[in-house]
Amino acid sequence: MKPAYILLLIVVYFSVLMFISYLTGKSANNKTFFKADNASPWYLVAFGMIGASLSGVTFISVPGWVESQNMSYFQMVLGYVVGYAVIGLVLLPLYYKLNLTSIYTYLEDRFGKYSYKTGASFFLLSRTIGAAFRLFLVANVLQIILFDAYGVPFWVTVSITILLIWMYTFKGGIKTIVWTDTLQTLFMLLAVGVCIYTISDQMEISNIFSYVADSDLSKTFFFDDVNAGNYFWKRFLAGAFVAIVMTGLDQDMMQKNLTCRNLKDAQKNMFWFTIVLVIVNFFFLALGVLLTDYARQNGIDAHKDQLFPIIATKGTLGLATAIFFLLGLIAAAYSSADSALTSLTTSFSIDILEIDKKENKKVQEKTRKKIHVLFSLILIATILAFKYFIADQSVIAKIFTFANYTYGPLLGLYAFGLFTKLKVKDKMVPFVCLASPFLTYFVNYAALEAIGFDFGFSLLILNGCITFIGLYLLKRK
Repeated sequence: MKPAYILLLIVVYFSVLMFISYLTGKSANNKTFFKADNASPWYLVAFGMIGASLSGVTFISVPGWVESQNMSYFQMVLGYVVGYAVIGLVLLPLYYKLNLTSIYTYLEDRFGKYSYKTGASFFLLSRTIGAAFRLFLVANVLQIILFDAYGVPFWVTVSITILLIWMYTFKGGIKTIVWTDTLQTLFMLLAVGVCIYTISDQMEISNIFSYVADSDLSKTFFFDDVNAGNYFWKRFLAGAFVAIVMTGLDQDMMQKNLTCRNLKDAQKNMFWFTIVLVIVNFFFLALGVLLTDYARQNGIDAHKDQLFPIIATKGTLGLATAIFFLLGLIAAAYSSADSALTSLTTSFSIDILEIDKKENKKVQEKTRKKIHVLFSLILIATILAFKYFIADQSVIAKIFTFANYTYGPLLGLYAFGLFTKLKVKDKMVPFVCLASPFLTYFVNYAALEAIGFDFGFSLLILNGCITFIGLYLLKRK
């Protein structure tokens, strides 16, 4: 696909996003930016959350995992169902009852200011690193397939990428994102559908479901080795807790839910979102089976994260497949990044600066706009640090894994707050939350060395348990 065509595609794509921003940003204020005036239709929120949940990393990686992991990832997806049920039945009623803008305000009411600031800070750190990592991967792809052809440096590519996100979110904020995420989710699902159709057509597959079921790659459930990372109960429980923490305790994902008109609508949104997400993940895995077999049959030497991009853009699947793949990749990345920028702005404004407690509305809005610019610059700086200062891809991947460690203390804090009535020594909470990820790392390392036990995705649960125990030791008489 010629660079000029790719550039035209990107220009048209962002022109549509800017038009949506214009329509949704009229007469916008801080309430619009933070909570969309509590007027978002639940079905739009549910559909748009699919795109926000499936980042550019997921879009590329899940199909690529099938070759080495079969369909074992689906065990984790089934765990998501349990996690989303907890969010809908426990967390959403709490958030609506307290009428929260930032979900971390709950920690101040329950424990105190130090716990509140700690929880918000862990979110800010984790989401900044996570969003920067996802954008780094997509910016790299765009650099290779487009901007290198025009001699544009990487730092310019990154700056343009963040500038475009800032431009369509700076006025309407979460209200704009509810609508843009809907469009971007549509593009992502179309990309998967088109790729499945074109591959199955070329391989002359009449029934995709039968083909996947009969494939040697379709094994889903693993009960044999309890020490293995893909053991069923590890993946299932990890999926439940990952959903609770990375959706229910994540300002980014919950901010969309809190824009619904009422609790009932928010719960309907979560219910239908869960059903659609399970189906979508199944099709991603089915696509992985087709891509792997297609590569084998056609002698294409592509594996893991390279499998989907190479077959879609350099194979024999046609121009339409390449176009939809690029649309899907860009949509997956930006539906995650735009809401991350908005939620970072919201959390820092409400949780750290507490601008909602200032009486002057103009000062509040002016401060929020400055914070929005600040986090845009922080994202640019973080992405460039990945590229120029760290450089080593394996180290960058470990940094992203470390970002997941930061959700463990949030899990421990909320679990302790919801399931006990104990008070804690608030000033000591930051020390427990800082120590927990390090203790988690050393326990995992010791388990691997001593008995070969791999916690895998269950590290999040271990991290939360260590935080919970630490908080219990800090209980006040």
